[in-house]
Formats: sequence, C-alpha cells, structure tokens
Amino acid sequence: MKRLFLLDAIGAIISAFLLGVALVYFETYFGIPKETLYVLATLPIFLAIYDLIIYFFVDSNLSLLLKIIAVTNLLYCMFSLGLAMFHFESITLLGWTYIIIEVLIVVLLACYELRVASRL
Repeated sequence: MKRLFLLDAIGAIISAFLLGVALVYFETYFGIPKETLYVLATLPIFLAIYDLIIYFFVDSNLSLLLKIIAVTNLLYCMFSLGLAMFHFESITLLGWTYIIIEVLIVVLLACYELRVASRL
C-alpha cells in the first residue's frame, strides 16, 4: 500500500519534469504557453512532496491519505483539462495528445488508489 505513494510520487516527478522542462523547450510543437506549463508543473511537485512524506514518515491513516491523494489527482486532471480548454485555439494535436494521455494515466492511477483505499 505504501508503494502506491512512491509510485504516485515518481509519476508526479515525471509529470513535473515533462511539463516544466520538456514541453517548455518544445512549446511551439505543443502549443501550450510556458506560463501554463509552469503552473501545471508546479502542482505535481507538491503532490510528490506529499507522497514522499507519507511514504517515508507516516504509518497510520494510510487509507484516508490514499483517498486524499487520489481525489487530489482527479482534481489536478480537471484543472489540466480546464487550462487546456482555456488555450483550446493554441494547443496543437501533439499538445492535446500529451494532455489526454497524462490525464488518462493519472485517472487510472487515482481509480486504483481509491479501490485499494476502500479495501482497507
């Protein structure tokens, strides 16, 4: 169960890197403005910190904490899609592909986290 927090942290760090570095570097290909990418990259950093604190230092209420990160992940997905819709005209097909794939991965992980949390 605690490994889910580590998995979530690794995914968040990868997302932060892709959004804050890779997509910024290739902004013209993705069509997502740098400022938006930086906002989207900042949020996973906080989620990764949350996950790592729980993974290394917390041993109680893991079911509740897992539900919190799952719901937060789902809110992040809605926020990402909202920002994408706001920049609808500038985002390229490659940008939409990235956003949709990231959202699908995070939603699947969040659903799994909720399922595991509900079993405890």
